[in-house]
Amino acid sequence: MRRSLVLVATAVLLAGCSGGGTAEPAQSGGPASAAKVTLEWWHLSTTEPMKTLWATRAKEFQAAHPNVTMKLTVLENDAYKAKLTTLTQSGKAPDLFATWGGGVLKQELDAGLVKDISDDVAPVLGDFTKASLAAYQFDGKTYALPTDIGMVGFWYNKRLFAKAGITAPPATWAEFLEDVKKLKASGTTPIALAGKEKWPGHYYWAYLAMRIGGLPALQQAGVDHDFTKPDFVTAGQQLKALVDLQPFQKGFLGAGYGTPDGQAATMSNGKAAMELMGQWAPTVQASSGKGLGGDLGFFPFPTVDGGKGAITEAFGGGGGIAVGADAPPEAVEFVKFMTEKGNHAKAVESGGVLPVLKGEESAVKDANLKVVAESLASATGFQLFLDQAYPPAVGQEVNDSVAQLIGGTKTPQQVVDAITEVAKSE
Repeated sequence: MRRSLVLVATAVLLAGCSGGGTAEPAQSGGPASAAKVTLEWWHLSTTEPMKTLWATRAKEFQAAHPNVTMKLTVLENDAYKAKLTTLTQSGKAPDLFATWGGGVLKQELDAGLVKDISDDVAPVLGDFTKASLAAYQFDGKTYALPTDIGMVGFWYNKRLFAKAGITAPPATWAEFLEDVKKLKASGTTPIALAGKEKWPGHYYWAYLAMRIGGLPALQQAGVDHDFTKPDFVTAGQQLKALVDLQPFQKGFLGAGYGTPDGQAATMSNGKAAMELMGQWAPTVQASSGKGLGGDLGFFPFPTVDGGKGAITEAFGGGGGIAVGADAPPEAVEFVKFMTEKGNHAKAVESGGVLPVLKGEESAVKDANLKVVAESLASATGFQLFLDQAYPPAVGQEVNDSVAQLIGGTKTPQQVVDAITEVAKSE
């Protein structure tokens, strides 16, 4: 799952990482002839159904490999990012760890923390969709396998839209702003936002930049490290136009994503009409609040009049599993085990992840997730989350500066200047 909630109380949390597994000779007469190995696995699936499913996969792997002991560390998104920073600086990595690919994985690769698994997984690469693999491959080599892919869009409460007299989801940004006004006039909070966690806010600026400048603008910025071009400034201005309408719930600047009074719960309990979130939103909503059932709908981020981007261009990401540079061979076997069609299809059927393997589409049961899957299948372009596509320091500055724009302490020009300054220093 791309974004997680709270630490799982029952997870095995480790003070450090072993960086290459722990091995000892097998006891004589034991069931396995191989040396005993402990595989340390860091992942982000803190909510159901994936929390239990991933724990089950680990137990199944242990049962099939009696010499292996799995040791799980389960972390919330921001805590994991902090741990990754320490990991990169330490020069050590766990045997298996969650990755979003893109610039973050590339930095870990450059630091010598990630194993090249190209040869080991070559026989199964053809089973994956092209879009799901792209974020984990560099220069023709593979450094992780995907477990999820998806896109960000607006999840909305059909009942609250109808109450406000909105008969169809907005297709343009101008219509979206008008609908925000209608929702406020009906006494409904238009949008739930986890302002404290910052990453949810960056979705607005990133999508607006895509719709205004088109995908090439974001791709070029990754090359020339220049975010000061007019389309990026305009994206900030359009986001400010939304912020000026005061669309978010009371106290949003201090709200988390999955906390009892956070973004997902606010949406799930019918206290806001929309949230801009990834494909995991229905699962998190269900675990955080009452759930909306048949009142929950989905629509893609609107186009911007005069913009170069198309509504069929998707913004999102997914998750994968990377192998530490010094991990034993069993770690690679576990990655392949996790992504076998029979195992992965169960995760898709649960609604916790979307297909990454060809032919898994029929396993998607939830009607809203089918809409997301179909949107991805027909997408004419795809942009990875900016806090993953770019190097970590640049991604963090995007999150921080956009949060300050939403909070009213930075102007659109100051946002692009700050991101550019960090990008050019990398």
